[in-house]
Amino acid sequence: MRLTLLGTGTSFGVPQLGCGCAVCRSSDPRDQRARSGAALEVEGVTLLIDTPPELRLRLLQNGIRRADAVLYTHEHADHVNGIDDLRAFSVLQRRPVPCYGSAESLEQIRRGFPYIFDDAIQPTPGTSKPRLTLHPLKPGIETTVAGIPVLPLAFEHGPLSVMGYRFGDLAYITDAKMIGPAERERLKGLRVLVINALWWRPHPTHLSIDEAIATVRELGVRRTLLTHLTHETGHAELAARLPTGIEPAYDGLTVDL
Repeated sequence: MRLTLLGTGTSFGVPQLGCGCAVCRSSDPRDQRARSGAALEVEGVTLLIDTPPELRLRLLQNGIRRADAVLYTHEHADHVNGIDDLRAFSVLQRRPVPCYGSAESLEQIRRGFPYIFDDAIQPTPGTSKPRLTLHPLKPGIETTVAGIPVLPLAFEHGPLSVMGYRFGDLAYITDAKMIGPAERERLKGLRVLVINALWWRPHPTHLSIDEAIATVRELGVRRTLLTHLTHETGHAELAARLPTGIEPAYDGLTVDL
């Protein structure tokens, strides 16, 4: 099992438009953060987690050539707006790409992209559009996606609920504000956790770095990667401040289990 982090940045990305701060001007490639997304590869099967705006570029850079299914965390633009890049896979693989997520998120995605999901809107002959199917998941109920066991879990993200995913000893959670007691039970025994940590100060809809550290300590995870980071924290500086076992993620980082 290999997890590749395609993007580890916040909704603004890093560098942030119009900003001249030290992190946005950094020459460290680990400070170049696309919007958050990931790819899980297991025995020739590839699951994408979200379709961020830079999806095509990050898949090319990481040599990922297929998408057997997509797991959506939620419907916000920085996690969805690369959806048209799935068109290449539905054409190459000659079948629709199945997309999974909460019923609420999938409905928002369906409404947001009618040219994809409205069968009455057909591409002009000689052109194409993404061929996708939507499959709602229920939190806490393990399912099999493209042959891979997946446990979806729901987390608070302000007024929204976001979906995180556990794959055996690995879990991926982004945009969460808190991890509830029931979800903590389902996250016990992890070897690797990828979790959002926006910045050091509090935020109303995201875990701060301090909150993420406290959560990870309670869970007892062996290795934690912090994602969905902003330009307020450069990679090297953040890495130096974090406790043992917790590290900042960066675009292109791979984890093998």
